[in-house]
Amino acid sequence: MEKSFKEQSPEMKIVLLETLRLGSDINYDCLKEFGEVVAYDETNNYEEAIERVADADIVIVDQFPINEKSMGKADRLKLVTMTSTGTNFVDFEFINRTGIAVANIRGYSTTSVAQHTFALLLYLYEKLSYFDDYVKQEKYVNDTSNESFFMRFHELSGKTWGIVGMGQIGVLVAQIASAFGCKVIYYSPSGKPHNQDYPHVSFDELLTESDIISVHTPLTQTTAGLFGYNEFKKMKSTAYFINVARGGILQEEGLAKALEENLIAGAGLDVLTVEPMSPDCPLLPFKDSTKLIITPHMAWASVESRTRSIEEIYLNIKAFLNGEERNICR
Repeated sequence: MEKSFKEQSPEMKIVLLETLRLGSDINYDCLKEFGEVVAYDETNNYEEAIERVADADIVIVDQFPINEKSMGKADRLKLVTMTSTGTNFVDFEFINRTGIAVANIRGYSTTSVAQHTFALLLYLYEKLSYFDDYVKQEKYVNDTSNESFFMRFHELSGKTWGIVGMGQIGVLVAQIASAFGCKVIYYSPSGKPHNQDYPHVSFDELLTESDIISVHTPLTQTTAGLFGYNEFKKMKSTAYFINVARGGILQEEGLAKALEENLIAGAGLDVLTVEPMSPDCPLLPFKDSTKLIITPHMAWASVESRTRSIEEIYLNIKAFLNGEERNICR
């Protein structure tokens, strides 16, 4: 579906390729300040993208590939700004060669992702699926046996929380974990620790010492496949693994095997290697909700976060038109 809005500056054309990824409840009116806005719910292939961006000055994408196949014929294109932070779908050789600027948005989802990190962990850590089923199956009605107590859970206080990637989200998770009474340690995949508030450890130390590990780092050549079966073998059998970063950081077959063999206590994922979930995903057959929860890449998607994303895009465009480099990626 195409929705076109005219403004006072029709010489500037802004095209949004994937508005459904932000939700139908988000308002784009602020962008009309810059000219005509054409918004598409979805863009499903390169042919659609080529046609839609052909006369665009500015293109807004979520995770549609930014490369010569999609943008190479857009002669007027000056700026591509993303509704996300990760840049793994950007062909930087192409944009640097053509002079097209690419900007991402940063910090808009920090609070939302940190909150979801703890939602995943606490769902697993307190066995909430079990206790919810216990009540809904009416086992708690006139229950005097305290049978539910046989499903054990523990306090977070005194446990070690290991964080992979101490950026904005990692820091907020560390602060919340500390408020729960956890000892926080972290590992920097870039090899450049910069946070002085928490101990930086080696990757092996993180694996062996942590009771909970949460991942908040970009997908790069260094982090691709960082967690696999051998890594889970090194973790405590009582440990939990949370990934709210990128699916490619995890080897899903390795996690499935580790859960089947009880090498770790459980895992909470908001991201997968293939999204939407593939019917071939190794984790799809695993149905024990006390050990695995997967959410559909929605940790970032609180109403407040999605609203901030448009505000950030507005500021990126305004800065670019004023000759300023705001969130420009290289």
